[in-house]
Amino acid sequence: MINNPIVKFERWWDEVKRFGLKHPGAVCVSTINEQGFPSGRFVDLKDIADDCFIFCTNLDSQKGHDIEKNDRVALTFWWEAIGYQVRIIGHASQISSEAADRYWDTRPRDAQITTHSCQQSKLLISEKLLQVQFEKVKASLEGMEIPRPDNWGGYAVEPIMIEFLTFKASRLHLRERYTIVENEWSKELLQP
Repeated sequence: MINNPIVKFERWWDEVKRFGLKHPGAVCVSTINEQGFPSGRFVDLKDIADDCFIFCTNLDSQKGHDIEKNDRVALTFWWEAIGYQVRIIGHASQISSEAADRYWDTRPRDAQITTHSCQQSKLLISEKLLQVQFEKVKASLEGMEIPRPDNWGGYAVEPIMIEFLTFKASRLHLRERYTIVENEWSKELLQP
């Protein structure tokens, strides 16, 4: 029996990666905007470090602005191919510049160029103009190492609750919820 949900998550994530899914780290990040409405979007889980879940983004994006105002976030994973769902709630904090540099270096070159070409979440006048801007930036960086922009970084989500759901065709899903109680993880089962 696993009493540490971080260890359990790492085992599930390793299993998912071995399964050969195209995007094993795809996770829906939900934030709360200034009007109090939730907003979800998918990002790529980069790592689990110091018991936190790490994802990267443009810090000037909507999610970045939301987290700056309210650090409470939710993460939701759904790996349909193997019938696993994980829900996490916690507090997000910005990762260090050094950590951001390490994650930046793992990005494909075109993704780095896209980051330099766009202002994420801002209005788009024309898809064609965006493509022109991408090609212009690509040409200007030809043969060069692409630097990480100051407004590109990441967040570490420190969980206070992690719930695992093992899907069953009968809908008698196994739900295991771990919560922090006096700095220790406490486990309980939930009905489907």
